[in-house]
Amino acid sequence: MSGAIELGVLGIGLLGPGLTSWDEAQPVLRGDTPYVPAPSVVPPPQRLPAAERRRAGAAVKVALVVADAACLAAGREPATLATVFASSSGDGANCHALCETLAHPPGPDRLVSPTRFTNSVHNAAAGYWHIAVGSRQSSSSVCAHDDSFGAGLVASLSQLPGLQSPVLLVASDTPYPEPLNATRPLPDTMGVGLVLGAAGDPAARARLKARLLPAAEAGAATPCRDAALEDLRGRIPAARALPLLEAIARRQATRIVLPGSPQLALQIDLEFPA
Repeated sequence: MSGAIELGVLGIGLLGPGLTSWDEAQPVLRGDTPYVPAPSVVPPPQRLPAAERRRAGAAVKVALVVADAACLAAGREPATLATVFASSSGDGANCHALCETLAHPPGPDRLVSPTRFTNSVHNAAAGYWHIAVGSRQSSSSVCAHDDSFGAGLVASLSQLPGLQSPVLLVASDTPYPEPLNATRPLPDTMGVGLVLGAAGDPAARARLKARLLPAAEAGAATPCRDAALEDLRGRIPAARALPLLEAIARRQATRIVLPGSPQLALQIDLEFPA
């Protein structure tokens, strides 16, 4: 990605601890209402048939819920959108269950079920989504540890100039059970969905000018204004989106720096339609 890319944020989906939706979270992100931590509650994704809802884990469900919310807010047909799905760890609960199965001695108890295997791949959420909405558009699934949201945003921006329609970015994380949680502690489930399109789109609620720079040149990552949200940003990789969402909720023309890797960062200038 060379030079600056201009784009618009057309729709937003959000679900996380104490943040039940984008609409409910905006007063908190603006600073009008105190942030009150509460466990994330992921509703059943309505696009999945009942049998698939039972098979899918929290990692798939939260990704589909925020993807659907972002598309609805943008007023776009999901089947028309290319997608980028980003997660730092994938389906932690399913990974734990696979490890338990493989820890058994050879025999029937060590056999991995096809459903477990299907849900273990990193693009499981993307697969569920594209099948559910009937999409044949391009899709990427990325992982960059704690910088996965920024890496997903970079992947989305790199596609926009060559596409005729917007891109749906979904970043989500779910915690591991113990004992894996002791090594990779994530306190709760969180998901963010963004429909990104042309800067001149009349539906754009924010206009962004983004540059990918060496981390030292871009400057330090932008923290959240709210101390409690800043704590959340530091503990869940998908919550790295919160400084950007705070600025959008406040309609605050500002510059945001988001890490995309240990070496690279996005420098984003925000403007808002009159």
